[in-house]
Amino acid sequence: MTEFTTRPEITGSFGVVASTHWIASAVGMRMLEIGGNAFDAAVATGFVLQVLEPHLNGPGGDMPALVYSKQKDRIEVICGQGPAPAGATIAHYKAEGIGMIPGDGLLATVIPGAFDGWMLMLRDYGRLSLREVLEPAIHYAEYGHPTLARVSATISGLAEFFRTEWPTSHETWLPGGQAPAAQSLFRNPVLAETWTRVLREAEAREGREAQIEAARDAFYRGFVAEAIDNYLRTAEVMDASGQRHKGVLSADDMANWRATVEAPLTYDYHGWTVAKTGPWGQGPVLLQSLAILKGMDVAAMDPCGPDFVHAVVEAMKLAFADREVYYGDPDFATVPLDVLLSDSYNAERRALIGSTAALDLNPGVVPGYEAQRDLTLRMLERVSGQGAVYEPTMAHLSEKKGDTVHIDVIDREGNMVSVTPSGGWLQSSPIIPGLGFCLNSRAQMFWLEEGLPTSLAPGKRPRTTLTPSLALRDGRPAMAFGTPGGDQQDQWQLPFFLRHVHHRENLQAAIDMPLFHTTHFPGSFHPRTREPGGVTIEANYPAAVLDDLRARGHRLTVTPEWSIGRLTAAERNADGLLRAAATPRLMQAYAVGR
Repeated sequence: MTEFTTRPEITGSFGVVASTHWIASAVGMRMLEIGGNAFDAAVATGFVLQVLEPHLNGPGGDMPALVYSKQKDRIEVICGQGPAPAGATIAHYKAEGIGMIPGDGLLATVIPGAFDGWMLMLRDYGRLSLREVLEPAIHYAEYGHPTLARVSATISGLAEFFRTEWPTSHETWLPGGQAPAAQSLFRNPVLAETWTRVLREAEAREGREAQIEAARDAFYRGFVAEAIDNYLRTAEVMDASGQRHKGVLSADDMANWRATVEAPLTYDYHGWTVAKTGPWGQGPVLLQSLAILKGMDVAAMDPCGPDFVHAVVEAMKLAFADREVYYGDPDFATVPLDVLLSDSYNAERRALIGSTAALDLNPGVVPGYEAQRDLTLRMLERVSGQGAVYEPTMAHLSEKKGDTVHIDVIDREGNMVSVTPSGGWLQSSPIIPGLGFCLNSRAQMFWLEEGLPTSLAPGKRPRTTLTPSLALRDGRPAMAFGTPGGDQQDQWQLPFFLRHVHHRENLQAAIDMPLFHTTHFPGSFHPRTREPGGVTIEANYPAAVLDDLRARGHRLTVTPEWSIGRLTAAERNADGLLRAAATPRLMQAYAVGR
């Protein structure tokens, strides 16, 4: 077990909050201090993160959450992932002259799901008022917050593009024509007014629940939806395709959608039960990776050694290959999860792991799905070139690292939240006039090829990469964890979880250990490329480990030390002791508690 960590593992008995920004974690803790529970804390933290990290998430984005309610005594999934609009058909997009949905602009927009997801969590699980959870976000939008260096760099890199192509974004992000300097106070008064108006309209009604419902109406059936609809009726903007396009989202799409609650998908592993979203997210990949690794002696491996890295990478290659063929919105496609998570199927998959790195994309064969597998492989053969994009990006305009945010909360009652908000980042599409925020680009997860689980269709949820985690230990709700990172999210969570389970590393130590991920499979983000055998790995690893992995055939890209992953985690012991930790990488994430 590691003796030294970059930070102490936070411990207490009252409550813990871990998020990807120190101010947001403090805001969440404030909600616990004034009598709120874990759900209230998560909602307030989420809204503040939209203000603090606008390059990573926003009000027009999405938010899947895993929640454990002590009162309900079960884990549930809140699906704040909006589906494709009614006008989002393959025929329409092809008529626009594109063969792949761009990673930005208006064609890439689906129904914004984050706001309704947060409101559902607040109404059905929380106990604080709408005002109490919104006021911190309004404060930082109105009075300012210290600009992160990465926010400053992102805006600076996009300044000319915003000026010439997205003038509403230029007005918001470069007030006075200048990008905000790192650590300078940045304000978004228009967003502050949007939330203030939502609150004003909500408080015209009597009662907590009625006010939350009024806020939902204001966003999806009121002035917010109206502003979005008015803008999209005429706006035609440049996107990554190199052409200008109009969007297809309408006020009717927004008015007819609600966030939902569903059962999680779970898998038992060495006394733990891990809960994830269904196959409309990538969460089952982590479960299948565990199913493959279950038959290997992971505990005997050095958690920072080459055998561990090789085994985890090869298991993930197989699980992610299956994701490409079989995953999609289960409301539109039958996903054979009973096979994909079965012992017999994964014994066959495990047998494919040899002493050297696999270079082929090798999805398994599920009876009855052979045609779907063949179609997917033919399509990937056409579109997958060299190089990889594993996070939402406008790399043709600006360097961009990271793609979302994450929150873990546990309160003294034992309520737990793990939520990964994303989308609606400032690079994704132009600011909607009068609202102070932009829309998402999640539709880029769809293919414009008929017959796939991930084929574009109205009402279908995109196969998101967002994948929060909750875990039970010996049947007792015990841990919330997750990370930003697009396709890397489960790739970083997996070694963290294995090191905690098998090597008894505490949360902070497991997070601090060097990280890696593979770029072997097609990325979920435009332009959907892959690097066969590719592994990105931190320079924290000794040279001997890197040399060993190269000798096995892994094609390494070695990044600077402390440059991969933004993991956070929170845990509750059987006696009620609470623990929390957050990555030191990027020097932003913090865990707080008492």
